[in-house]
Amino acid sequence: MKLRLILLVVCIALLGALSVSAQDRTPIYVYTDSDTNISDFWTNTIIPAFEAEFPQYEVILTIVRGVGGGNADIANRALAAMTTGDDPQVDFFETMNTDAQQEWVDAELFLAVTEEMVPNLANVIPATNRLPQEMPYRGSQVLLAYNSDNVAAEDVPTTYAGLLEWIKNNPGQFVYNRPDKGGSGAAMVTRAIFEVTGQDPSKFVPGESDEALIAEFSKAWELLGSVHDSIYENGAYPAGNTPVLELLANGSVSMITAWSDQGLQAYNLGVLPETTRFAQLQDLPFTGGYAFSAIPSNSTNQEGALALANFLLSAEMQQAIVETIGGFPSVSWEMLPAELQSQYTSVITDTVPTWPGGAYGAAMVEGWYNNVATNIDPSS
Repeated sequence: MKLRLILLVVCIALLGALSVSAQDRTPIYVYTDSDTNISDFWTNTIIPAFEAEFPQYEVILTIVRGVGGGNADIANRALAAMTTGDDPQVDFFETMNTDAQQEWVDAELFLAVTEEMVPNLANVIPATNRLPQEMPYRGSQVLLAYNSDNVAAEDVPTTYAGLLEWIKNNPGQFVYNRPDKGGSGAAMVTRAIFEVTGQDPSKFVPGESDEALIAEFSKAWELLGSVHDSIYENGAYPAGNTPVLELLANGSVSMITAWSDQGLQAYNLGVLPETTRFAQLQDLPFTGGYAFSAIPSNSTNQEGALALANFLLSAEMQQAIVETIGGFPSVSWEMLPAELQSQYTSVITDTVPTWPGGAYGAAMVEGWYNNVATNIDPSS
C-alpha cells in the first residue's frame, strides 16, 4: 500500500513537471499564405526539427492562403498594433515583400536583420538580392525538363540560341505555356527579351518603364515567331504550368520549361517518368526568385523568431528544401552534401535573373499575343 502511494506521488509529480514544461514553452507565431506544399513542409519537416533543437519554443503556424489579403492583412494588423502598443500576435512571416506598401517602409514595420542577429545569413548567395528586412530561405528557378529516352544528354541545349535551334530541328517536341498563365512559360518569353537586349537583366528596374527598351521587344517576337510552327501542335500553348508538365509526363513532347520546385517534386512523386532529367541554360539561366521571410519589429518574441530564421538557413534545412519540396537553396550549393550536388549538377547556378513585371510585364504579354501567338485569343 505504501509503495502504491509512493508511485502515485511520483507520477503526479512527473505529470506536474511535464505540464509546467509545456506551459513554459514560448510561442512563435508564424503566418504563411503560400501553397499547400509549403505549409505541409512547415508542418511535417521544419517545425518538428526546430522544436526538437529548441524545445523552449512552440511554433504556432497559421495558414492564411485564400483568406482576404493573406499575409498582407496580418502585416497591416501588426502596423496598427504599433500605434496602440498591442501585441501584434505575429512573430514571423513565412513570405513577405517588406516594401510592398510604403506605410510599412515609413513605419519601419519589419526588423532590419544582420549577420550578428542571424549568423547563417553569411552563407546566403548574392543572387537573392535581399533587402535588409528580408531573409531568403528557399528559391525556385525555371529549368528545362526533358525525357532522356528521346533526348541525349549531349544534345540538350546549353544556350538560348541553341534551344531555339533544337526546337526547329525537333518540331512538335517542345512546348511552353502562355506567359500570362504561368511563370515557366513567362520565363521562355522573358529569356527571349533578355537575349535581344544584351543578356543583361539589370536593365529592367522594378517600377520603371523604359520605352526605348520596350521597343526592342520586337526583336524577341521575331525569335519566338521563328519557332512558333515548331512548338507542340503548331503553336498550341497550354494555359498553365501543370498542363505543360502533363504533356511531358504522357509523352506528347520531349522537352519543356518547368519550375524547379514543381518539376522536381513531380519527379519525386512519380508523376514524371524516371527518364526525366533537368538542365539549365549556361549562357544566361531562366528567371527565378526567392521566398523572403520577415520579422515584425514589434514582435514580442524576436529572440525565437531570429532563432527560427537562422535555423531555416542551416545546411540541414537547406538540404531538406531541395530534397523535400524541390526548391533551390538560398545558400551556396557547396554547403550541401557532395552527392546532392552531383545529383543536381546540371541545374546548379548562382545566377538567378529576375523579371520586374509592371509595365515591362504588360508589354511582354501584349506583345507576345499580338506578334507570336496570333492564333490564340488572350481571353481564352
